[in-house]
Amino acid sequence: MSDEIFDVLIAGGGPSGLQAALTLGRARKRVLVVDGGPRRNAPTGHLNNFVSRDGIAPAEFRREARAQLAKYPNVTIRDEQLETITGVSGDFRAGAVHARRLLLATGLIDQPPDLEGIAQFWGHSVFQCPYCHGWEVREQRWGYWAPAASSPHVALFVMHLRSWSSDVTLFSTELDDGLRTNLLAAKVKLERAPVKRLIGQGPQLEALELANGERVACEALLMHPPQQQVALVRSLGVALDDEGFVKIDPMTHQTTVRGIYAAGDLTTRGQAAVLAAAAGMQAAAAINVELTIELVTSGALR
Repeated sequence: MSDEIFDVLIAGGGPSGLQAALTLGRARKRVLVVDGGPRRNAPTGHLNNFVSRDGIAPAEFRREARAQLAKYPNVTIRDEQLETITGVSGDFRAGAVHARRLLLATGLIDQPPDLEGIAQFWGHSVFQCPYCHGWEVREQRWGYWAPAASSPHVALFVMHLRSWSSDVTLFSTELDDGLRTNLLAAKVKLERAPVKRLIGQGPQLEALELANGERVACEALLMHPPQQQVALVRSLGVALDDEGFVKIDPMTHQTTVRGIYAAGDLTTRGQAAVLAAAAGMQAAAAINVELTIELVTSGALR
Protein backbone atom coordinates (compact mmCIF):
# COMPACT_ATOMS: atom_id res chain seq x y z
CA MET A 1 0.00 0.00 0.00
CA SER A 2 1.40 3.42 -1.00
CA ASP A 3 1.70 6.13 1.62
CA GLU A 4 -1.15 8.65 2.00
CA ILE A 5 -0.48 12.26 2.89
CA PHE A 6 -2.99 14.40 4.79
CA ASP A 7 -2.77 17.86 6.27
CA VAL A 8 -4.51 16.82 9.48
CA LEU A 9 -5.22 13.48 11.10
CA ILE A 10 -8.15 13.63 13.54
CA ALA A 11 -8.36 10.85 16.12
CA GLY A 12 -12.00 10.54 17.11
CA GLY A 13 -15.30 11.13 15.33
CA GLY A 14 -17.61 12.58 17.98
CA PRO A 15 -18.93 16.18 17.98
CA SER A 16 -15.44 17.64 18.44
CA GLY A 17 -13.73 15.60 15.73
CA LEU A 18 -16.56 15.96 13.24
CA GLN A 19 -16.80 19.72 13.70
CA ALA A 20 -13.03 20.03 13.32
CA ALA A 21 -13.22 18.02 10.10
CA LEU A 22 -15.93 20.31 8.77
CA THR A 23 -13.97 23.45 9.61
CA LEU A 24 -10.73 22.15 8.13
CA GLY A 25 -12.51 20.69 5.12
CA ARG A 26 -14.07 24.04 4.33
CA ALA A 27 -10.61 25.57 4.63
CA ARG A 28 -9.49 23.22 1.82
CA LYS A 29 -7.24 21.10 3.97
CA ARG A 30 -6.96 17.38 3.34
CA VAL A 31 -8.34 15.69 6.43
CA LEU A 32 -8.56 12.11 7.68
CA VAL A 33 -10.91 11.27 10.56
CA VAL A 34 -10.23 7.90 12.15
CA ASP A 35 -13.11 6.85 14.37
CA GLY A 36 -13.15 3.50 16.13
CA GLY A 37 -13.77 1.92 19.50
CA PRO A 38 -16.70 2.16 21.93
CA ARG A 39 -18.83 5.31 22.06
CA ARG A 40 -18.81 7.03 25.42
CA ASN A 41 -22.40 8.23 24.95
CA ALA A 42 -23.65 4.90 23.60
CA PRO A 43 -25.99 4.22 26.58
CA THR A 44 -27.58 7.66 26.23
CA GLY A 45 -30.73 7.78 24.15
CA HIS A 46 -30.57 11.45 23.23
CA LEU A 47 -28.15 14.31 22.75
CA ASN A 48 -29.66 17.39 24.40
CA ASN A 49 -29.05 21.11 24.90
CA PHE A 50 -27.48 21.58 21.46
CA VAL A 51 -29.36 24.18 19.45
CA SER A 52 -30.94 22.67 16.30
CA ARG A 53 -29.86 19.20 17.49
CA ASP A 54 -31.81 19.05 20.78
CA GLY A 55 -33.07 15.52 21.44
CA ILE A 56 -31.29 13.84 18.54
CA ALA A 57 -29.97 10.30 19.09
CA PRO A 58 -26.16 10.20 19.18
CA ALA A 59 -26.02 7.70 16.31
CA GLU A 60 -28.28 9.93 14.20
CA PHE A 61 -26.12 12.95 15.01
CA ARG A 62 -23.07 11.13 13.70
CA ARG A 63 -24.92 9.91 10.62
CA GLU A 64 -26.12 13.40 9.69
CA ALA A 65 -22.70 14.94 10.35
CA ARG A 66 -20.99 12.36 8.17
CA ALA A 67 -23.55 12.90 5.42
CA GLN A 68 -22.76 16.62 5.43
CA LEU A 69 -19.02 15.94 5.37
CA ALA A 70 -19.45 13.63 2.36
CA LYS A 71 -19.76 16.65 0.03
CA TYR A 72 -16.17 17.64 0.81
CA PRO A 73 -13.90 15.42 -1.29
CA ASN A 74 -10.89 16.46 0.77
CA VAL A 75 -12.35 14.90 3.97
CA THR A 76 -12.06 11.14 4.53
CA ILE A 77 -13.63 9.17 7.39
CA ARG A 78 -12.55 5.67 8.34
CA ASP A 79 -14.07 3.40 10.98
CA GLU A 80 -10.86 2.04 12.38
CA GLN A 81 -9.07 1.88 15.70
CA LEU A 82 -5.93 4.01 15.88
CA GLU A 83 -3.42 2.04 17.90
CA THR A 84 -0.13 3.88 17.39
CA ILE A 85 0.98 7.24 16.07
CA THR A 86 4.64 8.10 15.66
CA GLY A 87 6.62 10.93 14.12
CA VAL A 88 6.84 14.65 14.78
CA SER A 89 5.09 17.84 13.75
CA GLY A 90 5.03 17.96 9.98
CA ASP A 91 5.16 14.19 9.63
CA PHE A 92 3.02 12.19 12.04
CA ARG A 93 2.60 8.59 10.96
CA ALA A 94 -0.10 5.99 11.50
CA GLY A 95 0.65 3.00 9.32
CA ALA A 96 0.71 4.22 5.72
CA VAL A 97 -0.81 7.57 6.71
CA HIS A 98 1.34 10.70 6.98
CA ALA A 99 -0.14 13.87 8.46
CA ARG A 100 1.33 17.31 9.06
CA ARG A 101 -0.74 17.85 12.20
CA LEU A 102 -2.61 15.66 14.69
CA LEU A 103 -5.83 16.56 16.50
CA LEU A 104 -6.91 14.39 19.43
CA ALA A 105 -10.70 14.28 19.82
CA THR A 106 -10.88 10.91 21.53
CA GLY A 107 -13.05 11.80 24.52
CA LEU A 108 -12.43 9.99 27.80
CA ILE A 109 -13.08 6.65 29.46
CA ASP A 110 -15.52 6.87 32.37
CA GLN A 111 -14.78 4.72 35.40
CA PRO A 112 -18.09 4.32 37.26
CA PRO A 113 -17.80 3.38 40.94
CA ASP A 114 -18.13 -0.20 42.09
CA LEU A 115 -21.74 0.12 43.20
CA GLU A 116 -24.06 -2.83 42.74
CA GLY A 117 -26.55 -2.20 39.94
CA ILE A 118 -24.96 0.91 38.47
CA ALA A 119 -24.40 -0.55 34.99
CA GLN A 120 -28.15 -1.00 34.58
CA PHE A 121 -28.83 2.72 34.99
CA TRP A 122 -25.65 4.34 33.62
CA GLY A 123 -26.46 6.93 30.98
CA HIS A 124 -30.20 6.64 31.59
CA SER A 125 -31.05 7.65 35.15
CA VAL A 126 -27.46 7.90 36.42
CA PHE A 127 -25.53 10.62 34.62
CA GLN A 128 -22.97 13.40 34.99
CA CYS A 129 -24.42 16.56 33.46
CA PRO A 130 -27.71 18.16 34.51
CA TYR A 131 -27.60 20.48 31.50
CA CYS A 132 -27.62 17.45 29.20
CA HIS A 133 -30.28 15.40 31.01
CA GLY A 134 -31.95 17.54 33.67
CA TRP A 135 -35.03 18.69 31.78
CA GLU A 136 -36.16 15.14 31.06
CA VAL A 137 -36.15 14.27 34.79
CA ARG A 138 -37.26 17.63 36.18
CA GLU A 139 -39.06 17.58 39.54
CA GLN A 140 -38.18 13.97 40.16
CA ARG A 141 -36.25 12.91 43.27
CA TRP A 142 -32.59 13.72 42.60
CA GLY A 143 -29.40 12.65 44.26
CA TYR A 144 -25.73 13.52 43.98
CA TRP A 145 -23.19 10.87 44.96
CA ALA A 146 -19.94 12.39 46.24
CA PRO A 147 -18.30 10.16 48.87
CA ALA A 148 -15.90 12.88 50.03
CA ALA A 149 -17.70 16.20 49.68
CA SER A 150 -15.00 18.43 51.13
CA SER A 151 -14.76 20.94 48.28
CA PRO A 152 -16.87 24.12 48.16
CA HIS A 153 -17.44 23.30 44.48
CA VAL A 154 -19.41 20.22 45.53
CA ALA A 155 -21.74 22.32 47.65
CA LEU A 156 -22.28 24.80 44.82
CA PHE A 157 -22.95 22.01 42.34
CA VAL A 158 -25.48 20.29 44.62
CA MET A 159 -27.28 23.52 45.45
CA HIS A 160 -27.63 24.46 41.81
CA LEU A 161 -29.42 21.16 41.15
CA ARG A 162 -32.42 22.84 42.80
CA SER A 163 -32.85 24.49 39.38
CA TRP A 164 -34.36 21.21 38.16
CA SER A 165 -35.82 19.63 41.30
CA SER A 166 -37.08 20.67 44.71
CA ASP A 167 -36.08 17.25 46.08
CA VAL A 168 -32.28 16.92 46.11
CA THR A 169 -30.19 14.66 48.35
CA LEU A 170 -26.41 14.65 48.75
CA PHE A 171 -24.97 11.20 49.49
CA SER A 172 -21.61 11.75 51.17
CA THR A 173 -19.75 10.05 54.00
CA GLU A 174 -17.55 13.11 54.58
CA LEU A 175 -18.94 16.61 54.80
CA ASP A 176 -17.42 19.79 56.18
CA ASP A 177 -19.60 21.48 58.82
CA GLY A 178 -19.62 24.73 56.90
CA LEU A 179 -20.80 23.01 53.74
CA ARG A 180 -23.44 21.13 55.73
CA THR A 181 -24.86 24.40 57.01
CA ASN A 182 -25.02 25.91 53.54
CA LEU A 183 -26.65 22.83 52.03
CA LEU A 184 -29.29 22.60 54.73
CA ALA A 185 -30.07 26.28 54.23
CA ALA A 186 -30.59 25.51 50.52
CA LYS A 187 -33.00 22.71 51.51
CA VAL A 188 -30.69 19.97 50.26
CA LYS A 189 -31.10 16.73 52.19
CA LEU A 190 -28.01 14.91 53.45
CA GLU A 191 -27.24 11.19 53.81
CA ARG A 192 -24.00 10.21 55.59
CA ALA A 193 -24.21 6.39 55.35
CA PRO A 194 -22.30 4.80 52.43
CA VAL A 195 -24.33 3.77 49.37
CA LYS A 196 -24.46 -0.01 48.99
CA ARG A 197 -26.46 -0.55 45.82
CA LEU A 198 -28.82 0.99 43.28
CA ILE A 199 -32.34 -0.35 42.86
CA GLY A 200 -34.84 0.05 40.03
CA GLN A 201 -36.61 -1.45 37.05
CA GLY A 202 -34.98 -1.62 33.64
CA PRO A 203 -33.05 1.62 33.05
CA GLN A 204 -35.07 3.55 35.64
CA LEU A 205 -33.51 4.08 39.03
CA GLU A 206 -35.90 4.04 41.98
CA ALA A 207 -33.85 4.06 45.17
CA LEU A 208 -30.42 3.87 46.75
CA GLU A 209 -29.86 1.29 49.45
CA LEU A 210 -27.45 2.45 52.14
CA ALA A 211 -25.02 0.36 54.15
CA ASN A 212 -27.31 0.66 57.19
CA GLY A 213 -30.14 -1.01 55.26
CA GLU A 214 -32.14 2.15 54.71
CA ARG A 215 -33.56 2.85 51.24
CA VAL A 216 -33.71 6.41 49.97
CA ALA A 217 -36.01 7.16 47.03
CA CYS A 218 -34.04 8.52 44.08
CA GLU A 219 -35.01 8.62 40.42
CA ALA A 220 -32.12 10.64 38.99
CA LEU A 221 -28.59 10.26 40.37
CA LEU A 222 -25.66 12.44 39.35
CA MET A 223 -22.00 11.68 39.98
CA HIS A 224 -18.56 12.60 38.71
CA PRO A 225 -16.50 9.41 38.88
CA PRO A 226 -12.87 9.23 37.79
CA GLN A 227 -12.04 9.34 34.08
CA GLN A 228 -8.95 8.30 32.20
CA GLN A 229 -7.44 9.04 28.83
CA VAL A 230 -7.59 6.42 26.08
CA ALA A 231 -4.42 4.41 25.47
CA LEU A 232 -3.53 6.36 22.32
CA VAL A 233 -3.45 9.67 24.18
CA ARG A 234 -1.42 8.20 27.02
CA SER A 235 1.14 6.86 24.52
CA LEU A 236 1.86 10.23 22.91
CA GLY A 237 3.54 11.88 25.88
CA VAL A 238 1.28 14.92 26.06
CA ALA A 239 1.17 16.47 29.53
CA LEU A 240 -1.88 16.07 31.74
CA ASP A 241 -3.06 18.42 34.48
CA ASP A 242 -3.69 17.45 38.10
CA GLU A 243 -7.17 16.13 37.23
CA GLY A 244 -5.90 14.02 34.33
CA PHE A 245 -7.08 16.26 31.49
CA VAL A 246 -4.81 17.00 28.53
CA LYS A 247 -3.08 20.34 28.96
CA ILE A 248 -3.70 22.70 26.04
CA ASP A 249 -2.98 26.28 25.13
CA PRO A 250 -6.33 28.01 25.72
CA MET A 251 -6.14 29.89 22.42
CA THR A 252 -4.69 27.34 20.02
CA HIS A 253 -5.59 24.04 21.72
CA GLN A 254 -2.05 22.81 21.10
CA THR A 255 -0.78 20.33 23.66
CA THR A 256 2.69 20.28 25.19
CA VAL A 257 3.87 18.27 22.17
CA ARG A 258 4.38 20.44 19.12
CA GLY A 259 1.99 19.70 16.30
CA ILE A 260 -0.43 17.73 18.49
CA TYR A 261 -3.68 19.46 19.36
CA ALA A 262 -6.60 18.33 21.52
CA ALA A 263 -10.24 19.35 21.79
CA GLY A 264 -13.35 18.19 23.60
CA ASP A 265 -13.94 16.16 26.73
CA LEU A 266 -10.36 14.94 27.08
CA THR A 267 -9.26 18.50 27.92
CA THR A 268 -11.88 19.72 30.39
CA ARG A 269 -14.44 18.96 33.09
CA GLY A 270 -16.91 21.02 31.05
CA GLN A 271 -18.18 18.09 29.03
CA ALA A 272 -21.13 18.49 26.67
CA ALA A 273 -21.62 17.87 22.97
CA VAL A 274 -22.07 21.53 22.11
CA LEU A 275 -18.94 22.48 24.05
CA ALA A 276 -16.95 19.74 22.36
CA ALA A 277 -18.11 20.89 18.93
CA ALA A 278 -17.14 24.48 19.71
CA ALA A 279 -13.71 23.34 20.90
CA GLY A 280 -13.31 21.31 17.71
CA MET A 281 -13.87 24.39 15.60
CA GLN A 282 -11.46 26.49 17.68
CA ALA A 283 -8.73 23.88 17.42
CA ALA A 284 -9.31 23.42 13.69
CA ALA A 285 -9.10 27.15 13.03
CA ALA A 286 -5.83 27.38 14.98
CA ILE A 287 -4.40 24.42 13.08
CA ASN A 288 -5.45 25.93 9.77
CA VAL A 289 -3.80 29.28 10.54
CA GLU A 290 -0.50 27.71 11.56
CA LEU A 291 -0.47 25.15 8.76
CA THR A 292 -1.40 27.61 6.03
CA ILE A 293 1.29 30.08 7.07
CA GLU A 294 3.82 27.26 7.17
CA LEU A 295 2.85 26.04 3.70
CA VAL A 296 2.84 29.55 2.22
CA THR A 297 6.21 30.57 3.65
CA SER A 298 7.82 27.29 2.60
CA GLY A 299 6.56 27.66 -0.96
CA ALA A 300 4.50 24.47 -0.76
CA LEU A 301 1.26 26.45 -1.21
CA ARG A 302 1.09 28.77 -4.20
